[in-house]
Amino acid sequence: MSELNKLTIAEARDKLRRGEITSTEITTACLEQIDGAGALGAFVHHTPDLAMEQARAADARISAGEAPSICGIPLGIKDLFCTKGVPSQAGSAILNGFKPEYESTVTQNLFDAGGIMLGKLNMDEFAMGSSNETSVYGNAVNPWRRGNEDTALTPGGSSGGSASAVAADLCLGATGTDTGGSIRQPAAFTGITGIKPTYGRCSRWGIVAFASSLDQAGPMTKSVRDAAILLETMCGHDPKDSTSADLAVPDFEAMLTGDIKGKVIGIPEEYRMDGMPEEIEKLWSDGTDMLRDAGAEIRDISLPHTKYALPAYYVIAPAEASSNLARYDGVRYGHRAKLAQGDGITEMYEKTRAEGFGPEVQRRVMIGTYVLSAGFYDAYYNRARKVRALIKRDFEDVFAGGVDAILTPATPSSAFGLGEMADADPVQMYLNDVFTVTVNLAGLPGISVPAGLDKRGLPLGLQLIGRPWEEGDLLNCAYALEGAAGFVAKPEKWW
Repeated sequence: MSELNKLTIAEARDKLRRGEITSTEITTACLEQIDGAGALGAFVHHTPDLAMEQARAADARISAGEAPSICGIPLGIKDLFCTKGVPSQAGSAILNGFKPEYESTVTQNLFDAGGIMLGKLNMDEFAMGSSNETSVYGNAVNPWRRGNEDTALTPGGSSGGSASAVAADLCLGATGTDTGGSIRQPAAFTGITGIKPTYGRCSRWGIVAFASSLDQAGPMTKSVRDAAILLETMCGHDPKDSTSADLAVPDFEAMLTGDIKGKVIGIPEEYRMDGMPEEIEKLWSDGTDMLRDAGAEIRDISLPHTKYALPAYYVIAPAEASSNLARYDGVRYGHRAKLAQGDGITEMYEKTRAEGFGPEVQRRVMIGTYVLSAGFYDAYYNRARKVRALIKRDFEDVFAGGVDAILTPATPSSAFGLGEMADADPVQMYLNDVFTVTVNLAGLPGISVPAGLDKRGLPLGLQLIGRPWEEGDLLNCAYALEGAAGFVAKPEKWW
């Protein structure tokens, strides 16, 4: 039974319905794998007792019939999601000891449908990072290796623990969040599938906020079909979230026909960056050919304001972060610094935040506070908002012209070594998001699909960007690309 952790969600669901296996057996297999995978640093809060309790309940529900697709499926939950009675730290020391008395809407949806929580997953602190090196728990590690090297590689960020856990078969699927690429970049680095739905498709209630106008939850899975199954359960209108869309959630899995004949796929010229590695260029070209061979029409398009996306993002996101993170002050919950005699409320704030926030979070809070301050608000923040509107309009114009989806690389490289960017300018790290941030700025759905290996044997992903609210159509295009690419590689176990 030890191989049950390697099943996809779809395979496990079908076996559960046929009575060939039980949720208890799959959950046990996953928990055993987690126990032996400490070197990956993926799971940071373990909930084996809760998982087995949920698995037994799922087995009873399946036996009674009419169980939802996700019932009995063991999942990992990113530490950004508040889970009742379970530590929810957002990878930060400032939330040390915080156990919410409530459940995030997304995890509540999963548990109501019979999903199993194996534990909480590692992540960059407050989702700020592209390599999972800013976590209070230490690094999450990519299960892949470069050739015969022993160099520990990043699984990407901020959903690095989720990506590592799914790629290493520690769980059948995981939740992630994406503010500027934090689902799609780690998915590409680890050879799995990750989709960021349209802004408002998944409730943000109970998810620790980074940048409220950009954050969006989504699934990270072993296949496009699994992403469709998990996304459908995660989605839905939530009156507790004012940005949650009151729209019916389609049966995404039923829309996976693989037929994309007549679909128009746009290839944006602005994504051909100077110095783009030859392997990324070839992967993009090969992906274009795959979609053309599947019957899609390929059309060159222009998204002229793309070059301003990163600067605009790194003004807007820190500005919203500085506002959101102001609530962490040591007064009501989480870490509180020890105070010297005579210290007042101001000293408590200063010491608590200095001890609780890591360097990257401090950097972004300072940037955000600066761009929102008097004298700089119009020069930076308001200008960035105007650029964002232009980026959104670029996409609207392209889609209005008949384009159904846009194909781009997911990342500018394969996974890099942990620590290799330590001495680099922070902007070098931010460049990891160059292909992904436009999707968040425009509020669009985007998916990363594994499509090949580089010369060192590391996975590379392609990104498809879809029309707003048309995740089903986007997933179907991704399904066709997945079938054509035929990516089946798995990391060799070393952990």
